[in-house]
This record gives sequence, structure tokens and C-alpha cells, in this order.
Amino acid sequence: MTDAVIQLLRDRAQQGSTQGNRSDDARLVLLIEGGSSRGAYSSGMTVTIEQLGLLPAFDAVYGSSAGALNAAWLLCGRAESSMHVWWDPVVMGTTIDPRRALRRLPVVDTRYLVHTVYTEIMPMGFQEILDNPVEFHPIATDALTGQAVDLHEQVHDQAGVQAALRASTALPLLAGEPVEIGGRTYVDAGVSESVPVRTALAQQATHVVALRTRRTDEIATAPSRGERLVMSRWFARRAPGALAAWMGREAARAEEERLLASHPATLQIRPPLGSARIGRTERRPGPLRAAVDTGRRAAMDALQACVEAERLTS
Repeated sequence: MTDAVIQLLRDRAQQGSTQGNRSDDARLVLLIEGGSSRGAYSSGMTVTIEQLGLLPAFDAVYGSSAGALNAAWLLCGRAESSMHVWWDPVVMGTTIDPRRALRRLPVVDTRYLVHTVYTEIMPMGFQEILDNPVEFHPIATDALTGQAVDLHEQVHDQAGVQAALRASTALPLLAGEPVEIGGRTYVDAGVSESVPVRTALAQQATHVVALRTRRTDEIATAPSRGERLVMSRWFARRAPGALAAWMGREAARAEEERLLASHPATLQIRPPLGSARIGRTERRPGPLRAAVDTGRRAAMDALQACVEAERLTS
């Protein structure tokens, strides 16, 4: 299963092919899993892809939640230069602050992250994302239907990119209110599609590279009774159509795993067994920096064949 993906990556790297001059009819996509602070793992993986110059080999990048943030940094060519944001104590301490819950404020402040950090502290190349021939597909969950929605068609300018990033990362309860785009409201992509494989396959992906933030021995579990009680109230008031999707996310994760395991051309890159378990609201610099480094190494190990091909053509 992985050989076909590695071969396609090798061929496209050797040929220096980009969209518009492909010699094959494949659709090679990069999927980046969500997971809030667990996104530190996939951030490191995107750094390796950037360093190896492999991004042009892909036709599209799909990102869910924190995966959408990492996708954006990769598409603007700044995955490596921005990776330190994950362990910056000021940025992470301001973005994630559990004490704000005592004042009924968002624990995870994505507005600060997207509109302050990404514009003033560590500017994101929004125009580079828009100009990149590799398509950007940020995923979110429709608050009224509970369905995963690809926001690709909503990304036309900087404001559109920012809105899509906030919608994809609008964690229920933790990040405050749902995000409105074009008259519809959205919550975090992870409610409906933590790994955007269903969306990518529906859009005719033939070859898949999936950057995962969970180890193989980390299994999604059903919400506890207390979680169901609290979250049911939140969804009823703010995103009533998404409650069923949130309640059934264990089955949805299992279906994602099945699709990835059964697809004939899939390469999954995961944190290795024994890697630290990163919580959704982890903000300590040490564990997050270690996660980024672990992700970089995991991607390098998985893409070694492509590294060798790159050297042959340099």
C-alpha cells in the first residue's frame, strides 16, 4: 500500500512535476489530522515535507482543526520558520489558558491566534497560500447538519483564509462560539472528520499521505457521562445539528481508520509507539517541542526513499 505512494512521490520529485505538467493522472493528497495541541506532532511532519521540497508533488492538502493550521504554514512555505510557535510560552500561554473558564471566556483563543499571532507576531503568508497551485482544503463541521464541510471554495482572500482557520479550529465549548462564514455557522472539524479522508476520497484522491497525531495504540473513546451532560447543553444552544456527530465520533474515527487501512495507496505517518501522549490543551514548552521533533523524525523515516530520490536529482 505504501509502495505506490512512495513511487509516485519519487517519480514526481525526479521529474520536478507540478500541477499543469503532470505525466500521470493520479491525484496525490496530503491529509493532516487534527487534535488541538497534538498538532505539534503533525507540525514537525510538515517541516520535513517542506525541507525535502516534496510539497509540489501533491495536488492538494486537506487539514482538520490544528491540521488546517499546519497545512496553511506548509502551503505558505513557512512550516520550519514558524514551528517554534508551538513551544513559545507566551504564544501558547495566551492562546490556551484554562483559567479563562472561570470568567466564562474561551479556554482556547483562536481569534488571538489567527488575527494577532498570525498577522503581527509570526505573520502567515496568506497570499502565498492563495497563490500556491497546491490546493488548500480546510475542513469544518456544519453546526446545523453535523456534516464535514470542505471550505476550499470559501478561501478567496486573507479574510477567507483566517475565517476558515478559525472555523476549522472552533473547539466546542473550549473555543467559544461557532464561527460564521457565508451565513452558516461552523464548529471544529474534529467533531465530524478528524482525519479528512472521507472528503478527500469523495473528491477522487487516488494516493494518500496522512500525517497522524495519534499513535497506533491510541484509540478514540466514547464521551463520559459527565461530558455528554455538559456538551449536550452547549450543542443544544449553539450547534444543535452537530450534537449527534459529536456523540458518534468514536464510530466516525473507526471508519476513518478503516478507510485509511483499506485504501490501496496510502502512507500513514504517526508518532511512534512510546511517544508522549499530548492532551488537547497541552501548553508546556518541553512536551510540545519534543512532539515537534518526534514528528520531524517520524516523517523523515517514512519518506527516506523520497529523500534518496531527491539527492539523485540535486
